[in-house]
Amino acid sequence: MIERAWEQKIEPLTVRVSTTVHITGLSRSQIYELIESGDLQTIKAGRATLVQYRSLKLLMGNVVPGAGETADLRQSPPGTPST
Repeated sequence: MIERAWEQKIEPLTVRVSTTVHITGLSRSQIYELIESGDLQTIKAGRATLVQYRSLKLLMGNVVPGAGETADLRQSPPGTPST
C-alpha cells in the first residue's frame, strides 16, 4: 500500500497541560510538579503553558534517548558533573 504524505501520523510539538493530563493519566498537580522539578519542558505562549511533546514522551519512556539526549531533561550548569 502506498502511503501518502498527508496520511502520515504527525506528532505535535507541544500539548496543553489538559491534554498532558489526558495522555498520561496523571493529575494536573502532578503535571505541574513535574514541570516545576524540570522533568517536563514547557513553553509559555501568553498565558498558556505548553508541554513539549518530546519531553513528555521521554518522561513516559516511549523514546530511547539518542546521541546527546538524556532522559533527565534538567540542565546542569557548565562544568558541573552530572549525576
